[in-house]
Amino acid sequence: MSRHSRLQRQVLSLYRDLLRAGRGKPGAEARVRAEFRQHAGLPRSDVLRIEYLYRRGRRQLQLLRSGHATAMGAFVRQRAPTEEPGGVGSKPDDGDCPRNPHDSTGATETRPDGR
Repeated sequence: MSRHSRLQRQVLSLYRDLLRAGRGKPGAEARVRAEFRQHAGLPRSDVLRIEYLYRRGRRQLQLLRSGHATAMGAFVRQRAPTEEPGGVGSKPDDGDCPRNPHDSTGATETRPDGR
């Protein structure tokens, strides 16, 4: 078996650290595994993308370790009307503004102070 490069060792270490930090937080371990599986097929030559994902993972690790995180979720793009069962009245997500994931009308989320 060939030796791992420094970047590969860093990514594997990040994976283990994220799994450890996610213990006891609902959805964290499954989300970490799914994210790593999603990008497992990246070619080794795509170093810029791998480094970007590594930095993003380090930031997520800091958030998990901060103590403020109680769970880990994912933002999901709403499906187009043709993809939803009985998609009458739903709008596709055009990405123009932030949407409240709990509101199917696509209304934006407002803060209590009105901003």
